Amino acid sequence: MNEVTIKVEGMSCGGCVRNVTGVLKALAGVSEAEVSLDGASARVSYDPAQVTPEQMRAAVEAAGFDSPA
Repeated sequence: MNEVTIKVEGMSCGGCVRNVTGVLKALAGVSEAEVSLDGASARVSYDPAQVTPEQMRAAVEAAGFDSPA
């Protein structure tokens, strides 16, 4: 398992955190996602053979949030 921290901008409440957490955990290969509202980030444990950080950022953006590289 690898771990990466990605930026997540545009979150304003606990509902946003739950939404981003759900989107990330739904990706094949993601084993854990800890999203921080205060830190505007998500720490994700994942299998690099199944998912990439770029795919995670795309999923976050598809959910309506910004995830700059």
